Amino acid sequence: MRHDLEKTLLAKITTLPQLTNSIKTWKSEGKRVVFTNGVFDLLHLGHITYLAKAAELGDKLIIGLNTDASVKRLKGETRPVNDQNNRAALLAALFFVDAVILFEEDTPRELITKLMPDVLIKGADYTVENIAGAKEVLANGGEVKTISLVDGYSSTAIINKIKAQSEVKAEK
Repeated sequence: MRHDLEKTLLAKITTLPQLTNSIKTWKSEGKRVVFTNGVFDLLHLGHITYLAKAAELGDKLIIGLNTDASVKRLKGETRPVNDQNNRAALLAALFFVDAVILFEEDTPRELITKLMPDVLIKGADYTVENIAGAKEVLANGGEVKTISLVDGYSSTAIINKIKAQSEVKAEK
C-alpha cells in the first residue's frame, strides 16, 4: 500500500511534455485548469489556505514550483530551506493538487504560455498587471484572479522567528 502512495505522489510531479498531454486530456473532458506558482519553502497554513482556494476555482490545479537555483536568485543564498524535491513532494501530497512542475526561470511566464491554463492565480499581494503570464492568459480567453492571503503567515516570517528563538537560547 505504501508503495502505491509513493507512486501516486511521484506521478503528480511532472515534466512539460507529460503535463501538456494531461492538460489536453483534461480540457477535452471539459475540465477547467487552474495554475499558480511559488517557492512554497516552508509549507504553512497560509499556503494551504491559498492553494485550497485556488483549487476551488477549477477542476485541476497545477503548481509551478521554483527550482532551488531560481529560489536562490530570488530569495538569497540561504534559501530555500527545503530543496525542490522535498517541496514538490509536500505539494504533491495535497489531495487537491493535480500536478507539480518545476521551473528554472525567475518567473513562470514561459511555462504559463506553454501550458495556457484557463485560470491563472496569484496572491492578492500582486495586481493583475504584475502577474507573470497574465497578459498571455487573458489574450487566450482565460481568467486571472488574485486570492487574499492569510495574515501573519510567510516562510520568511517563520525563518526569522526560528532565528530569533535560536539567538535567545544561545544567549542563555
